[in-house]
Amino acid sequence: MIERGKMMKEYRAVLKAVGLKATIQRLKLMEVIGHSGHITVDDMVVAVHESHPSISVATVYKNISQMLESGIVVEIPIVGQKSQYELKKMDHIHLICTDCGFVEDEQLDIAFDQKLNYAVTKDSFLITRSQINLYGLCYNCQTVVK
Repeated sequence: MIERGKMMKEYRAVLKAVGLKATIQRLKLMEVIGHSGHITVDDMVVAVHESHPSISVATVYKNISQMLESGIVVEIPIVGQKSQYELKKMDHIHLICTDCGFVEDEQLDIAFDQKLNYAVTKDSFLITRSQINLYGLCYNCQTVVK
């Protein structure tokens, strides 16, 4: 596990790279999102308030919006539930449970990545970003249904 000081240094560098100041609020949000993996804004507010109760809900929303626009945070839409957010990382697939909202990352394998690249390059389509979400039932929700 990465020590907190090193992680904060990396978060500062990411913010600087996209032209955003490394404010306490942004750093705390990145820490909360990074620790959680996938998290709703409501849960972010609760987590941020544990150590910084003076950060307002409006500030959380404003900073998440700015980080989305800059590409360092990714929104994961979940049908019938609130979106979750994650820090931008290497391309991967999201396996999303439509019952409980659990989100799991699944890495792309080389064969799938090659097929995807072929599909878009044959028509001279330039991908600037991608997100593949697969919806279904997680293992826990499947066992409840049975």
